[in-house]
Amino acid sequence: MASAESIPSEASQASAAGQASEADRSAAVLAMTQLSLPARLEAILYLKGRPLTLAELARIAGIGAEEAELALITLMADYAHRDTALEIHQEGQCYSLQLRQGLGELVQALLPVDLSTAALRTLATVALRKRLLQSELVELRGSGAYDHIKELLAQNFIERRRQSDGRSYWISLSEKFHRTFAVQGGSLRPDDDRSVA
Repeated sequence: MASAESIPSEASQASAAGQASEADRSAAVLAMTQLSLPARLEAILYLKGRPLTLAELARIAGIGAEEAELALITLMADYAHRDTALEIHQEGQCYSLQLRQGLGELVQALLPVDLSTAALRTLATVALRKRLLQSELVELRGSGAYDHIKELLAQNFIERRRQSDGRSYWISLSEKFHRTFAVQGGSLRPDDDRSVA
């Protein structure tokens, strides 16, 4: 019979899970700080998928408002001089990363599935992380992620399993995702036979 000292308590298991989650967050923060400041703001705008104020950008990036403003101006200038389908769009006091005007019809023609842009961004976040807690996904994508998760579950692009030692769910990619999108060399692309010459 095992002694009471050799059986991990629920508190120590929860503590270990919290430490693992904290280690994952620390690794993500380290990866973000190794990017240039404009690249960090670009990643934040992409992952949030909604317009953000300068104050929100600064808070999320962990920098001052003046520093965020300078980095955002640099990023906007970079996009303005690049031949790219994306742009930093300003509406009032909010900024977002979006497709340039006039590309909406192209996107609808090319999308292999009927998902909203926000749901596709949430799916891309899951694909990049491979597996993450629903609570982490909501933290990254905002409260709208709950609706995106429902949409993605309804179309069988993700799977959701209850966390064994917590209240959240594990979110991972489904077989349908892998059939629909080919993942090669770290990039995602639609699995479309029409593109083969």
